[in-house]
Amino acid sequence: MPCGGGGPERVSEALSFPGPPAQSVSRWRTMWLMLATVTAPVLIADQASKLYVASHLQLYRSIPIVPHLFDLTYTLNPGAAFSLFVSLPPEVRSGLLFTITAIAIVVLIVLLGQARELSWGSVGFALILGGALGNLIDRVVRGRVIDFIRLHYYGWSYPVFNLADSAITIGVAILLFEALGTARHTQAD
Repeated sequence: MPCGGGGPERVSEALSFPGPPAQSVSRWRTMWLMLATVTAPVLIADQASKLYVASHLQLYRSIPIVPHLFDLTYTLNPGAAFSLFVSLPPEVRSGLLFTITAIAIVVLIVLLGQARELSWGSVGFALILGGALGNLIDRVVRGRVIDFIRLHYYGWSYPVFNLADSAITIGVAILLFEALGTARHTQAD
């Protein structure tokens, strides 16, 4: 060790290179990691499943997978989730859904960019982003969203949905559970 009181801390300070603060590098790393490991796989699986259904099933045809519980049913949804806004004029509906989705995507990217570390919240945002992008692609390319997962039990039927819708729902559930956990933790302190 050299004389003069310079320990390992002084050596590391002298050898540090100028650049962005470590915090911003960490934020970029977190964002890109979430985009690569969560958002991109959701988007790819969503689009691949929709292409498969569109090329292998006839519109409105159902194929039972688990009788009285789960079918593949090819539908085209011009509205939002659960056929929201279907009654609006097509031009208004398209513009409204495109604008809402585009704003949501920008907000989600900003929120992912602010994540300082990997967390359930960043996973939730990345899932929602992947689903939003998947459904936006459908709206831009086809003017409607391909839905094909039908859950039902005899006379009861849940609205037909797709993998993008599932990713959005799971992402929102994760964010809610995280918020509830944070609220409980805060109250306990």
